[in-house]
This record gives sequence, structure tokens and C-alpha cells, in this order.
Amino acid sequence: MSYILFVEGHTEKKAVPDFIKRWLDKKLSPHQRLDVVRFKGWPELVKDSPTKAQQYLAEKDVIAVIALLDLFGPTIYPHGKTTVDERYKWAKAYLEKKVNSPKFFQFFAVHEVEAWLLSDPHIFPHEIQNSLPKKIVHPETVDFDEPPGKLLDRIYRSKTDRSYLKVIYGQQLFKKLDPDLAYDKCPYLKQMLDKMLDIARDNGLSIVE
Repeated sequence: MSYILFVEGHTEKKAVPDFIKRWLDKKLSPHQRLDVVRFKGWPELVKDSPTKAQQYLAEKDVIAVIALLDLFGPTIYPHGKTTVDERYKWAKAYLEKKVNSPKFFQFFAVHEVEAWLLSDPHIFPHEIQNSLPKKIVHPETVDFDEPPGKLLDRIYRSKTDRSYLKVIYGQQLFKKLDPDLAYDKCPYLKQMLDKMLDIARDNGLSIVE
């Protein structure tokens, strides 16, 4: 059996699946596949999720399609939905309704997947560690004004004279990141991982406590 993971870009395809699978593999027996489908940005994922999800869910070994978007970036939110919680709840309900399947689940990285990296400053070079703001104690609170990717790019430019290369550095940093640490510090990430575990349990898989 397998999960299908919809993602919006190259960083998410190259770095995030292994990170998620390391967490799942410690919890599930036997281990399950996590197959990744990359879209060309959030507009394509939003537009094509209904069709693509139904195609994959027609395969009998697929237990769920999980779609992951950054909360920062999409412009689908109605006027007046300005807080994290408002946007998250509205967009999750809206996109799941478009697909209309009990096996499709929409999740968001708040505000970007780079927030998960901020849960462990020690994975960054020393000059970057020393420049990270105190607010990263709660990584998902790094906000819409300067989301995690932009924060890292500003610090990298200031301290290394190089920009933050999302795909290259993201792969390197996610390999160093302990999924359990990110799980403990990022409540919205925890929601997604817990749901993936619930799905496995509902499909008769053994959970390692």
C-alpha cells in the first residue's frame, strides 16, 4: 500500500518526502511507500488536484492522497481571511471539497516548508545560527510579512554574500533535520503526520508505539 503526496515544487519533491518517510518508517510496520507527484506551482496543484487525485485513488493499493502547499503564496483566500487559522481552515475545506473524496487530505506548511527547518537551528552553518531571530522558537509563527524562506534568504545574503538556494540547501538541511524535533515544534506539521498515521491505522497497519 502507498500514500501519494502532491507537492507544488522542486524543493518539496526533492527534500520533503524523505523527511516525512523517516518519521513514518519509525511508526509503521511494515513500511509504506510514499510516491510523490510534483506540480508546477500552487495554481496547477489547485486546478488539477480533483482530476489527478481521482486517477491515483482508482489504484487499489493507494490508501490516501495527501496534498501539501505552502500557506504563504496562494491567492485563493477570500477577502477578510487574514490569520493563519482562518486561511488554513478555509483553504483546507475548499480544496478537499473540490476533490470530494474521503481519501484526499489537504495540508499546508505554515508558512512554508522552511519553517520545519527552523525547528533546529543547529543544522545551519554557525554564522546563520547566530543570526536567526528568537521568534523561531515557534517556527510556524514566522509570518506572512517575512516567511521562513525569505528570512533565510535575507540572513544568507547578509552573512555569506550568497542567496539561500531553496532546492540545494533544502535537500542538505532536511537530511540533517530530526523529524521528531520538527513534529514537536510545529503543530500544523504534527496535524499532517498524525493524520497519515491515522490513515495507516484505519487500513489495518500496525503502529509502533
